[in-house]
Amino acid sequence: MTTITIQEALDRAGTGPYQRRLMGIFGLVWTADAMQVLAVGFTAASIAATFGLTVPQALQTGTLFFLGMLIGAVGFGRLADRIGRRRVLIVTVACDAVFGILSIFAPNFVVLLVLRFLTGAAVGGTLPVDYAMMSEFLPARSRGRWLVMLEGFWAVGTLIVALAAWLIALAGLTDGWRYIFAVTAIPAVIGVGLRFLVPESPLYLLRAGKAEAAKAIVDRMLAANARPQLEPTVSIALPVPTADISIFSKDLRRRSLLILSVWFLVSVSYYGVFTWMPPRLAGEGFGFVRGYGFLVLIALAQIPGYALAAYGVEKWGRRPTLVGFCLLSALSCLLFVVADAALVVAAALLIMSFALLGTWGALYAYTPELYPTASRATGMGAAGGMARLGGLLAPSLIGLLVAKGFGLAIGTFAGLLLVAAIAAAMIDAETRKVSLT
Repeated sequence: MTTITIQEALDRAGTGPYQRRLMGIFGLVWTADAMQVLAVGFTAASIAATFGLTVPQALQTGTLFFLGMLIGAVGFGRLADRIGRRRVLIVTVACDAVFGILSIFAPNFVVLLVLRFLTGAAVGGTLPVDYAMMSEFLPARSRGRWLVMLEGFWAVGTLIVALAAWLIALAGLTDGWRYIFAVTAIPAVIGVGLRFLVPESPLYLLRAGKAEAAKAIVDRMLAANARPQLEPTVSIALPVPTADISIFSKDLRRRSLLILSVWFLVSVSYYGVFTWMPPRLAGEGFGFVRGYGFLVLIALAQIPGYALAAYGVEKWGRRPTLVGFCLLSALSCLLFVVADAALVVAAALLIMSFALLGTWGALYAYTPELYPTASRATGMGAAGGMARLGGLLAPSLIGLLVAKGFGLAIGTFAGLLLVAAIAAAMIDAETRKVSLT
């Protein structure tokens, strides 16, 4: 009897039709989740008109949505490490679809708030577990590139929801928010059925002591990718049990504190730039930044950011790529200091979109690799929770800074991103081509 590790088995399977099918399924739901998140900004004015509210009051739907995401990310991430990735993903995507559809028919604002909170919890649970699971079907040599490609579906969701909102506005439809929520629910509904086609992670099965089930899934991967299947005499070794797999255990505490800090700092900067900056600039005469056409350009600028991140994480490494994008994002903030013409303002926002989304791509590739299988979903859930906390705190923090001056707010964004770069550089692991454990 010959024994191999699960990473050796995944290296034999390589990447091919099996991983592309997974990418399509995970990517569809990732697109749906991006649309749900970004719908917050596109629906506020319409919700306010329907229920006789001010726009700030209508934006409470976004606050409840992000609060739900925070709770869902942390709770479902831990649950996925305990009961399995597949079960959690099916439940969260189903809840995303159900509560997303019910949001369309909300009879009053209170019901809508409850439904957006529940939708947020489902989306928050989907995002981190998606990445933990996808990483566990990939060989070490190309894992980072594929994970950044998955993050690239965020740009697809951004484009779809921006175009849908644009068309709905042009059509002058009453209660336009209901139509936007309908568009955002469609991919999630399709994704529910497709998720049943995704098997349990072979790494999780091994951790659960189910070596034969893990080998059967690896054989299916090998067959789909036209590779020779494992011989009957070959077995996959069970992992060595670890005494403490908490993300804040002695071995993981340093990297957890640092990577979670990066998630929080990047999130505050991202939501500060793309939720506070446009209305501020529009009030100063640059109204085009809130136009749907420009929002589409912003989404398109994300794509080369993801492409460079996908190249960088494999060529230069996860940590250098993340540090580089954080620094580029900080430097691009300085363009706003000298932005006194429409062309410079537009260029600054496009460069920020390129740099910040490249940063997210590197983060999503790096983070799941920092944790062992027993705590990977928990780690991703904690990271997702920090991102949502940043999104919740950004409006209040930025409101305080804006009152003291535009330059201070811009300087704060740049400073936060610089600190994020320093924190990323201090992480004690480079995971390029490193096997998952």
